[in-house]
Amino acid sequence: MAALYVGDLHADVTEAVLYERLSRVGIILSIRVCRDMMTGRSLGYACVNFRQLADAEHALDTMNFDLIKGQPMRIMWWQRDPSLRKSGVGNVFIKNLDRSIDNNVLYDIFSFFGNILSGKVARDDNGSKGYGFVHFETREAADRAIAEMNGKLIKERKIFVGHFKSRKERQAELAVRAKEFTNVYVKNFGDGVDDQALRDVFGTYGTTTSARVMTDERGSCRGFGFVSFARHEDAQKAVDEMNGKELGGRNIYVGRAQKKAERRAELRRKFERMKPGGVPRYQGVNLYVKNLDDGIDDERLRKEFSPSGVITSAKVMTQGGRSRGFGFVCFSSPEEAGEAAAEMNGRVVAGKPLYVAPAQRKEERRAYLTRQYIRRVGDAGPPPQRLVDTYRPPPAYFIAPVPQAQERNAAYFPQLCPEPPWALADYWNLAGSAPSPPALASGPPASHGPRAISARRAASRSVSPRAESPLSSVCAIPRYKYGAATGGPSDPLPHVQPAGHAPKPLTASVLASAPPLEQKQMLGECLFPLIRSTHQHLAGKITGMLLEMDNSELLHMLESPESLTSKVDEAVAVLRAHQAKESSSQKAY
Repeated sequence: MAALYVGDLHADVTEAVLYERLSRVGIILSIRVCRDMMTGRSLGYACVNFRQLADAEHALDTMNFDLIKGQPMRIMWWQRDPSLRKSGVGNVFIKNLDRSIDNNVLYDIFSFFGNILSGKVARDDNGSKGYGFVHFETREAADRAIAEMNGKLIKERKIFVGHFKSRKERQAELAVRAKEFTNVYVKNFGDGVDDQALRDVFGTYGTTTSARVMTDERGSCRGFGFVSFARHEDAQKAVDEMNGKELGGRNIYVGRAQKKAERRAELRRKFERMKPGGVPRYQGVNLYVKNLDDGIDDERLRKEFSPSGVITSAKVMTQGGRSRGFGFVCFSSPEEAGEAAAEMNGRVVAGKPLYVAPAQRKEERRAYLTRQYIRRVGDAGPPPQRLVDTYRPPPAYFIAPVPQAQERNAAYFPQLCPEPPWALADYWNLAGSAPSPPALASGPPASHGPRAISARRAASRSVSPRAESPLSSVCAIPRYKYGAATGGPSDPLPHVQPAGHAPKPLTASVLASAPPLEQKQMLGECLFPLIRSTHQHLAGKITGMLLEMDNSELLHMLESPESLTSKVDEAVAVLRAHQAKESSSQKAY
């Protein structure tokens, strides 16, 4: 296995940037930056496949935590089996770390005890959160690290090192600990209560080990404190009898002392239980808006929707100060919300078509999508008669396999893995009228593989032809076939436009009304013939590169020949520069 996981990537890091950095250590077969299927944004990690295992090991040893766009990347072996990661075997939790300790320092400290699969310090916008994780290859290495490092001082801070426990395990431990509590929290008493007064009041219920009233920097009482008992029974009795009683002229609250995180989790669960009762208040008036431009804030969102009615709230969801691409708009009445959904769905705002729909809870949305999927599958009929709508991964850089004699000259090019849909004869046949079987019979015969499947599907359609697909009417373009031997374009196949169906231009509203998985296909159908007219042999590669851009930019290029020509020229320059680099590398060998 020569596959590496590269994580903690900057949002602007692309396959090309990673290839330029990692190809220095060896030949790379493929690179893929994982992206959100709906927004296309990077998820912050990638998979890199090297040809040689030694090259992958060299990259792991020498390039881990190197900076890319000012952010250190974290490299580890790609774990294809998630059971190792989920089991927690060899996983160690470290807390009370100094804020200056980062991933690199943590890795260096614990690498002495064994081979590390992964090491990470938890971080937020303010930096380190003071804890981290180290996943060792074996449990024995984790045990050695715990025995040697637990309680040690690192940068004058005593750290805790222990076996990782899942959230479910921690919650079970907290539940057991809660039943045997001895520490009591007391709040809402007056300024006249001090430590001794608190001890005197609660000492009547049993032996107290400590009593403390919390004060501010000036020594003034903050109105709450803690009392610790020697026995759980005494603490429980104090809670039962003192909660709501008067102390210092006020009715006090007495309960089990909790950590901040535990209290927050308890309140969250309580809020979740209350949610069903609060849903009808916003039913039908709250709208979900997605595909927002990064520059749109709450005020801009409110301004765009305000013509439809009175808005009670408008919120763009953010993470780390950056828009997540969606938000919510709440109106004062269902009628106004319905009008806004009808008016704003598909409207282009800041160059991007909006998707607007009634807001739904996660459970409701999941149930709705499940019902929709079952209905679609039931109505679709047998697979050969359906339009190709299978999932295709987002754009990635794929390095084509080459013969042994040419392995030092392996070229890389961007495309949809494993092939772009506009480059498959099978795709054109499913999307339009079926040609005769001889037109698909180019190349040597085969009983397996995508082209054999394509031929069988074409044969079945020749017996019972089907109507023109909705996708074929979006752009008036010729249909192309690809030879099995070369994989390149050949003569265009005849395409007959059905009577009474004029070709519709691909607009933002037409694109927004299509399912997300079909939008790139529609754009590729329109772009490919335009690019092929000027760059016949590079059309497939250039189309794949351009489709990594936002849909709004691609629509602009379809409307502006000058913009399309400029982008195509940039792509050609990149491809030629890489070819020149590979040629010089081959000569060096």
